[in-house]
Parts: sequence; C-alpha cells; structure tokens
Amino acid sequence: MKIFPAIDIKDKKCVRLIKGDFENKTEYETSPVDQAAKYKDHGFKNLHIVDLDGALTGKTVNLDIIQEIVSKYDLKIEIGGGVRSLDSIKQYIDAGVEKVILGSGAIKNKEFLKNSCEKFKGQIALGLDAKDGNLSVSGWKENLNVKTIDYLKAVNDFGVSRIIYTDINRDGMKTSPNFDETVKIAEFSNCPVIISGGVSSINDIKKAKDLNNKKIEGIIVGKAIYDGDIKLDELVKEIE
Repeated sequence: MKIFPAIDIKDKKCVRLIKGDFENKTEYETSPVDQAAKYKDHGFKNLHIVDLDGALTGKTVNLDIIQEIVSKYDLKIEIGGGVRSLDSIKQYIDAGVEKVILGSGAIKNKEFLKNSCEKFKGQIALGLDAKDGNLSVSGWKENLNVKTIDYLKAVNDFGVSRIIYTDINRDGMKTSPNFDETVKIAEFSNCPVIISGGVSSINDIKKAKDLNNKKIEGIIVGKAIYDGDIKLDELVKEIE
C-alpha cells in the first residue's frame, strides 16, 4: 500500500479545503517546499500535489514550486490541478514528476485524455471526483450528470496508468473514505486505483490495507496530517 501525503498549493501556501470549497479553506504556516522536506525526512517515497491556483485558472501556476521540490527531494510525485493541454503535461514531465493527473480537461474532452495517454505512456493519472455517484469538474464547482462508472467504461482502454477516486462529500471532512465505492471503481478499472478523501485516523489506513485488494494501489492523506490527527512517524510505518 503506497501512502501519498498531500500538499495542496494556493497562493504559494499549503492549504486544505472542505469539500473542495475555495471559500472554506485552512491555511498552514509551512511552505509547500518545507512540507515536502518533512515528508522526505520521515521516509515517505510518494507525494500527491494539487495546484489549486491551476485548478482555478487552467494554467501551471506553481510550476516553480514543483520544480524546486523535484530537484531537492527524491520523491515520486503525482501532480494535478488545471492540467488542460499537452504543453502543461510536458512541463510537469520535464520537471521530473512521476505522473500528471488529468481531471476536468480529460472528463470534458475524452480525446484529450486519449492523446495524452498515447503521448505520455505510463505517466497519465486520471482524477475521478464524484458527488453522489456523479462526476464533478472545474474545481468541483460544476456537477456533471454523468455516472463515474459510465465515464470509466468509455475511457477504460485509453491507457491511463492510475485512477485517483475522490468522494467529494468526504474530502476534508475526516469522516473516513468511501471504501465501498472505491472498491467498485477498482474492480471495474483496467489500472490501479488510489483512495482519496476523508481519511481521519490511522485506522482508515489499516482498513485500506485490510481490503487486501490488489487493484487498490494506495491512499492519499491530507488534512488529518496537518491537523495532527495522524502522526507522520505512525503513518510511515504503514507503508508496504
């Protein structure tokens, strides 16, 4: 089980949102680069980064921060947030990230997802963010009347290398992830799936591992780390 500590960047700071609401955010004192250093020092190997400025603007706003993190620390980074062109993907790949997460751009334009997977083989992850079973896009401001499974059926053979499944109703709420729905997605998906949204305690990590599902590759932990509900020393022991 891979564990992905999360860094969400807004205005050059680490923040966490409640259910993706930009008006309901908590800012933390630590900088994204310092937070990455802390994760590296504790022995984490993977990192989940979201450029929230990018999610709002559709541009790679914080590319300089990503470049600095990649150059300083040997971490496998997945990065998302407003990636809507092949040029943006290339910028991140050239910076040295492991995978680029496509969300709104891919969901609204399947051809873009297909082209991205063909051009950047093994380096494209797909972010599926769902509310009550339907996909949401554009920083979760727009709820599509499209079932997550129906969309996945249409793109399952494109060559996506990883899916990050987030239940928006649980994100930032620390109410435990939606394990049941994630397992359904994983069973249907042609690629590994990451659990995202709602991790509240170390017990959620243990439960994810107890699923013993080979299709579930890892889990993302965000707010519970920043708020002190999960200690990094404790979390790193759960890495397999």
